[in-house]
Amino acid sequence: MLNKMKIGIVCYPTFGGSGVLATELGLELSRKGHQVHFITYTQPVRLELLNSNVHFHEVNVPNYPLFHYQPYELALSSKLVDMVKAHKIDILHVHYAIPHAYAAYMAKKMLHEEGIKIPIVTTLHGTDITLVGSHPFYKTAVTFSINKSDAVTSVSQSLKEDTQRLFNIQKEIKVIPNFIDIDKYKNNFKHCERDLLAFPNERVITHVSNFRPVKRISDVIEVFYRVQKEVPSKLMMVGEGPERKKAEQLCKTYGIQDKVVFLGNSSEVNKILCYSDLFLLPSKTESFGLAALEAMASAVPVISSNSGGIPEVNIEGVSGFLSPVGHLDDMAHNAVKIIKDQAVLNKFKKAAQEVSTKFDIHKIVPFYEAIYEETLQNSISI
Repeated sequence: MLNKMKIGIVCYPTFGGSGVLATELGLELSRKGHQVHFITYTQPVRLELLNSNVHFHEVNVPNYPLFHYQPYELALSSKLVDMVKAHKIDILHVHYAIPHAYAAYMAKKMLHEEGIKIPIVTTLHGTDITLVGSHPFYKTAVTFSINKSDAVTSVSQSLKEDTQRLFNIQKEIKVIPNFIDIDKYKNNFKHCERDLLAFPNERVITHVSNFRPVKRISDVIEVFYRVQKEVPSKLMMVGEGPERKKAEQLCKTYGIQDKVVFLGNSSEVNKILCYSDLFLLPSKTESFGLAALEAMASAVPVISSNSGGIPEVNIEGVSGFLSPVGHLDDMAHNAVKIIKDQAVLNKFKKAAQEVSTKFDIHKIVPFYEAIYEETLQNSISI
């Protein structure tokens, strides 16, 4: 039986995948009896309920005119020192190499001066490695932060390989995939309001993202334009971001603006997925593909690119199909193959949901607990 631990979690408290995963991880750990302390600059968006096992500590960054950019890493490292001492935290789990692992190591050094040992587990999520971390200005700091962590995990094998390729990493990187709470994706809507989205003879196709260039939003519209010519369909675009206006203009250019609904950021993604028949994810790269997994958990097959960690989630010919980035005709052909025939669609829906169960939170979180236990027993000295 695992010992109950006091775990400090540092993450970005936003709608992004890393923040969502860190929050859900902390909540599940608390349900298992561990004491969890979230340490960040604002309460995480999904941290809706604080209880006796869940605590939030705000990092305040004073606004000094002397600094052109306020020193968040300095404020965070100082807060970590204070919280470890005040609450006797056993281990820190930081999400993102910079600035969080960097700040955690500085806290570790300060605590060491007082005879307090605090091991650090760092989880790599993607952007910290493939975009920010690989920049020459940050590369040295990222390499240092990873190598000075007591344990390192990544959310996919693809991200692990990218990290080893881009940096001189001396630490072992263990792959622990992202997860979802399967129970939250059981469709319990008794009165399906699907007719609010589409006519009975139309398929509902969905895309959910932050509409950044890496998501290739125009490709979503291009693929849908091809599909709707062969199968009556509606496209639900969920999210906000810099590519939205361009996508709206492309819809007008193709004359399909009445078939594409831009819903903005929505708190009802589960409900939208409940009514969906297909999910499009043509991204240039994804470290994991959490949006695809959420769709699959709702019994929605996925048409995606084959880049990054997506093939570790979306299984070719089972939960959907994979195509090279930018191969829009191939994506459209595969989409039609799935949704044109109801029997084929039903087969893919069932298989997509079955594949998603591999990533259930109750199966994945024990891997993190094991990492914590091992790290506490074998944490390195400074």
